[in-house]
Amino acid sequence: MFFGRRESGYLQVVVFAPSTAALSQEVVMNVKLGEVTERIARRSRSSREDYLSRIRAAGSKGPHRGVLSCGNLAHGFAACGDEDKHDLKGEEKANVAIVSSYNDMLSAHQPFERFPEIIKDAVRDAGGVAQFAGGVPAMCDGVTQGQPGMELSLFSRDTIALSTAVALSHNMFDAALCLGVCDKIVPGLMMAALSFGHLPTVFVPAGPMTSGLPNEEKARVRQLFAEGKVGRDALMEAESQSYHGKGTCTFYGTANSNQMLMEIMGLHLPGSSFVNPETPLRDALTRAAAKRATEITALGNDYTPIGEVIDERAVVNGIVGLMATGGSTNHTIHLVAMARCAGIEITWDDFADLSEIVPLLTRIYPNGQADVNHFHAAGGMAFLIAQLLDAGLLHADVRTILGDGGLERYRSEPLLEEGKLRWRDGASESLDPTILTTVAAPFSSNGGVKLLTGNLGRSVIKISAVKPEHRLVEAPALIFTSQQAFLDAFKAGELNRDFVAVLQFQGPKANGMPELHKLTPSLGVLQDLGYKVALVTDGRMSGASGKVPAAIHVTPECLDGGPLARLRDGDVVRLDAEKGELQVEIDADVWTARSCAEPDLSEHEFGMGRDLFAVFRQSVNGAEQGATLLKDPGNETVAAA
Repeated sequence: MFFGRRESGYLQVVVFAPSTAALSQEVVMNVKLGEVTERIARRSRSSREDYLSRIRAAGSKGPHRGVLSCGNLAHGFAACGDEDKHDLKGEEKANVAIVSSYNDMLSAHQPFERFPEIIKDAVRDAGGVAQFAGGVPAMCDGVTQGQPGMELSLFSRDTIALSTAVALSHNMFDAALCLGVCDKIVPGLMMAALSFGHLPTVFVPAGPMTSGLPNEEKARVRQLFAEGKVGRDALMEAESQSYHGKGTCTFYGTANSNQMLMEIMGLHLPGSSFVNPETPLRDALTRAAAKRATEITALGNDYTPIGEVIDERAVVNGIVGLMATGGSTNHTIHLVAMARCAGIEITWDDFADLSEIVPLLTRIYPNGQADVNHFHAAGGMAFLIAQLLDAGLLHADVRTILGDGGLERYRSEPLLEEGKLRWRDGASESLDPTILTTVAAPFSSNGGVKLLTGNLGRSVIKISAVKPEHRLVEAPALIFTSQQAFLDAFKAGELNRDFVAVLQFQGPKANGMPELHKLTPSLGVLQDLGYKVALVTDGRMSGASGKVPAAIHVTPECLDGGPLARLRDGDVVRLDAEKGELQVEIDADVWTARSCAEPDLSEHEFGMGRDLFAVFRQSVNGAEQGATLLKDPGNETVAAA
């Protein structure tokens, strides 16, 4: 797949870039990048070929509403205006589906209220028709943290994928626009879009809210509250000043990692990820995205189905972007699930190997004090992508929604000139090197996501915000089966010592794999007091994984007979993030003979809709397989089998 001269760990290839800044630039590709990509391609060959065969067969059938009977079609456009009805009766004009996660309770999704009319108008100007095909649920982990509803969060991703499939199932559409931002919404939309891989699909972001209370101050107040030094009124005021308006939360968690991924994987317009809502530039980008979706259908000369855009190279580019920005650990699950829907199989070994060669180029909270608005102002995605391209750490020759030119076109950033949308070359230097730096002077030589292995299973840990002196913890285990039990022990003063907090039975089969971010302030307090502390769990810790070492997503999970369920209070656990070890120090014979704990999980079966998701808990596969119950498009087996 890759050819060239190997020299000092790099593979020399020549890419001729279309941008002025990079024209005829010789790019030297990192050998390891090529090797990991080839490994993924070999592993996925059969499933990928099956997937491509199916979507190409679907794409060869022409305009899809052309197969509908007159009765079918009449139902499909009955509510349209006369002009749109006339256009949809024929087969010459594209019909673009709008699938949206709009609701007006959640700040990230509220801006989408205005988008359908903007899109319909833009598509009409481009010579097509747009219909609002369907809405998908959108929940916020920030609201449900520590609450029963959090146990629906991970499963909402597959629910969103199913909802999107229903929206597109009417076979009326030639392309789709996916409007989504937050944690499970974008992965769910992507999984469904890849199921309909013959359709060109453009992802349309809403943008982050403007900056509020500085992250350092927000974290300080949270920790003071955990210590009992300030009351709920002070905490409420700090949180309200931080999360204060329309748009995505401004810290670099899963939501903003999603936006980075969609851009670096070629499904956003260049530079569109972090433009604030309800600004002229945001509206212009939304119109341009709608126009582009209309241009790349099979009715034109630039047919660009999403199933061809998302290949092994695009997936590797996504992982590289995740590492370079210190992105969300949730994507060690979500990217696996998304890739599987394109017939591509990736593992945590791929993440770990790429993390070793990709330097950390950003400092955005929780890996720093800046927010995504500061990152965007410092040079943003254009500067980041240019740095990675020039270092040979991205595949430039990928297909994107822009067609020819590959990822080189993403060196540019958008602007308005006399009301017209234009693109220009991105910044050649970072405007704030404390937030966004170069490959030559990175914040860290690696991406900070490590694979841990040992007699407790396989796990991932994010260390980009963990100081080197805290990356090795060897201490007695304290076993908990809920966040509340841990917090009760903390408040009672029982945790003032070295220990490894082990939260068992937090995996997808047990209770839906909720995020355990509610533990972060208390663990941070204990670490600041000088105690050696760590967290080990088969649950999630979210994109906000911070300064305390946390071995998360331990697989196999406890309810699946995972070895973590054999741990008891007092067992000495060794978490070594530098060497990649997760071990219990115990005699092998004693360990083998020990049985798994058998907790009462009945409280997780009812209330807040949890009874409706029983089939998900029963059928879901493991974290490293994507924690999904959906069938692999390129595999005849069911993922949960």
